[in-house]
Amino acid sequence: MTIRTILVDDEPLATQGLQLRLQAHDDVEIIATAANGREAIRAIKTDKPDLVFLDIQMPGFDGFSVIQGVMEVEPPLFVFVTAYGDHALRAFEAQAVDYLMKPVEEDRLAATMDRVRQRLAERRGAVEVERLKEALEEHAPEAAETLAEDSAAEGPAANRFEKMINIRDQGQIFRVDVDTIERIDAAGDYMCIQTGDNTLILRETMKDLEKRLDPRRFQRVHRSTIVNLDLVKQVKPHTNGECFLVLGSGAQVKVSRSYRDVVARFVH
Repeated sequence: MTIRTILVDDEPLATQGLQLRLQAHDDVEIIATAANGREAIRAIKTDKPDLVFLDIQMPGFDGFSVIQGVMEVEPPLFVFVTAYGDHALRAFEAQAVDYLMKPVEEDRLAATMDRVRQRLAERRGAVEVERLKEALEEHAPEAAETLAEDSAAEGPAANRFEKMINIRDQGQIFRVDVDTIERIDAAGDYMCIQTGDNTLILRETMKDLEKRLDPRRFQRVHRSTIVNLDLVKQVKPHTNGECFLVLGSGAQVKVSRSYRDVVARFVH
C-alpha cells in the first residue's frame, strides 16, 4: 500500500532533509510540499493525503491551526516535526501519530512509520468492511443480514479499539500499552489507570473510555471499575451473590451482583 504524503515546513532545507530520509521507505509517495499553513490546508483538501509531516512553528497559521482548518474533511494522519520540545503535550492532545525533533533521526523515523502503517491498516480495514456491507445491502440483502448476525455474535473487531493510550499526568505524556492495564477506577470525571506497578490519572469519563477499549477484554464489574479480564488470576466467591476477582498484581476487585452475569461469560 502506498502512503500518499505531504511535507509542510517553512524551511526548505528541513523539507529536503526529510525527503531524503523518507527515500528509505519505498511505500511513501511524496505528492506535495507546502511552505506555510495556508498552503498546507489547500493541499490537504485538494490532494487528500494519507499522511502529513507538519512543522509546528510557521508564519501565519501554525501546525495546530492547520489541523483545525481541515477538520471538516476526513483528516489524514499527522506527524509533527519541530525544533522545539515544548509542544509535545499539545501534539499528543491533537491525536498526532508522533512528535519528531529536528534533525530527524533515521531510527526514530522508522519507528514512526511503523505506527503510521498500523494506523492506516486499521483505518482502511474499517473502510473496506463498510464498503462490503453497503454492497451486500444493495445486491444481496440476505447475505448482508447474515453478515450482521455473525458480526454481532463475534463482537466488535479488535482493530477498532485502542492499543496505546496517551495519558497526560503531572505535566508529562505517558504512552500506555492497553495490554498492561490491569484495572480502571472512576473518580468523577477522572480515571485512575492501574498497570499493576503504577497509577496514572486520565481526565475522561468512564463511558467515553469504555468506547475506546475492546469489550471482549475490558469489562465493567462494578459501577466505577473496569477490569482487564486477561489479567484475572482467580475468582473468589463472596456473600450475597457477589465475588472477588484476584488480579495479576494480587489486587482484589469486588464484582457487584448486577455485573456478575457479564463477567461470568468471560471468566470460568
